Amino acid sequence: MAERIAIEAGGVWKRYGTRDVLRGIDLAVTPGELRGLLGPNGAGKTTLLRVLLGLVRCDRGRVTILGSERRATGALPEGVAGFVDSPAFYPYLSARANLALLGRLDGAPRRARDARVDAALDAAGLLSDATVAVAAYSAGMRLRLGLAAALLRSPRVLLLDEPTGALDPAAARDIRAIVTRLARDGAAVLWSSHDMAEVEDLCSTISVIDDGELIFSGTVDELRTLAPRDVHTLRTSDDAASLAIARAHRDVHVEAGGGALRVMAEEEALDALVIALGRAGIAVRLLERRARSLESLFLELTNRDAAVAADDAASTTRSAVAAVMS
Repeated sequence: MAERIAIEAGGVWKRYGTRDVLRGIDLAVTPGELRGLLGPNGAGKTTLLRVLLGLVRCDRGRVTILGSERRATGALPEGVAGFVDSPAFYPYLSARANLALLGRLDGAPRRARDARVDAALDAAGLLSDATVAVAAYSAGMRLRLGLAAALLRSPRVLLLDEPTGALDPAAARDIRAIVTRLARDGAAVLWSSHDMAEVEDLCSTISVIDDGELIFSGTVDELRTLAPRDVHTLRTSDDAASLAIARAHRDVHVEAGGGALRVMAEEEALDALVIALGRAGIAVRLLERRARSLESLFLELTNRDAAVAADDAASTTRSAVAAVMS
């Protein structure tokens, strides 16, 4: 019988010294789900992955993987794979020899092991470098080898820590395609990153951690609904008069600065403002939508300087070029 929840953490706490690195984390990932784990550096993402992989014990709480409770550190259950930080291998061995050793430790028969090793290397784009010593590998190649090692276990659960961090765009695209295919085939994937744009593009669900606490868990669309109203830059033939007119509209928030007006309003309220400006004989010379990205919202959730970041991260769309309205 298939598990309804493949990865589950309930009330997980972890302390190092006097600092609580994880504080009551609750997390659930279902088969076929590709969940993004977001948070700034030092938020606790890697520690959570270490707990889930059994590399460290949690101080309180419960972890269940594929229906089995993880009570202590030890060997991973069959079908569970992943890595944290940078994957580690024997540098004097080739990529193929490293994977063959891992397969042997997993108890795979030699004939099947050799075929699976080559298949994993091929999927990770390393088959042509399979006989090269890992010491000669770049950081990006080591990451790909880490994914190959995970693929060797035919994972039903995959836990990845910054898997595209050191990769060039083409290699990162290939890794995302492999992981997406695994999720489509039923694997539960937890993809840790601080790259909001990547997670937004790749994952359907997101958990956000900050300072050891879970501050959001849900779908990308649910997170998007938390975004504030879009910001528009407005330039007119008479900004001072436009400012006064905008402030008279209850559903419009407006600020002056930088030679333009910053207008925050829903679409209907914005339409009403443009009509009011036209009736007042004021020409709308520029109306520019600066859409708030999920990255700016992430910065707000984690108490970073969202106001500046939102402007820097905004995607700008020309929505209207003005004409004199009457």
